[in-house]
Amino acid sequence: MKTAVQAVLTSIVGLAVFLLLVFLPAGTFDYWRGWTFIVVFALATMIPSVYLAATNPAALQRRMQAGPAAESRPLQKIIITFAFVSMAAMIVVSALDYRFGWSAVPAAVSVVGDVLVGAGLLIAMITTIQNGYAAANINVESGQKVVSTGVYSVVRHPMYFGNVVMMIGVPLALGSYWALLFVIPGLAVLATRILDEEKALGQDLDGYDEYTHKVHYRLVPGVW
Repeated sequence: MKTAVQAVLTSIVGLAVFLLLVFLPAGTFDYWRGWTFIVVFALATMIPSVYLAATNPAALQRRMQAGPAAESRPLQKIIITFAFVSMAAMIVVSALDYRFGWSAVPAAVSVVGDVLVGAGLLIAMITTIQNGYAAANINVESGQKVVSTGVYSVVRHPMYFGNVVMMIGVPLALGSYWALLFVIPGLAVLATRILDEEKALGQDLDGYDEYTHKVHYRLVPGVW
């Protein structure tokens, strides 16, 4: 129950932040792309969170322990800080793009962007459902085992793959082509995080090295 209440409060705070990031730079509430994006984001995170609260509250608790302060590795604190700032900047630039008309994004493309946002977030949550130890920070717990089935049989970091899908979708959903440029540093951040995370997992998680020989791709099947 405590975890569920914490999840609700976190969602409320997150919604308030999103409202500010989207509508303040847009300069108007008459922005259907902004409203649709927020609704899709909220539903794609809250519905799986409710499921986790009922079936695996410990996994939900791990997912909520996010941010630089939750990281134990110094490099990861820097990476997560940059990731948060980059995502906020992507949203703000997208809204500014809409306000000043820098891009001419068709409504259909924005709908595709919303689908990508929802799909990316759902992939991340499915990863958590399949692996209850898939935390938002890098930490190997006592009794943790390597998961090699489901989405983990495709790539070693399916949660981050979901993040990539979401990152591509956000600017399109909000009506911006220019904000897609933030995907480039976003990918660089994810790659750096993955390489450092795999060092930690190789050292602390039994069987992880064997798993890397079975599943060759880290982030995108057939690419890397």
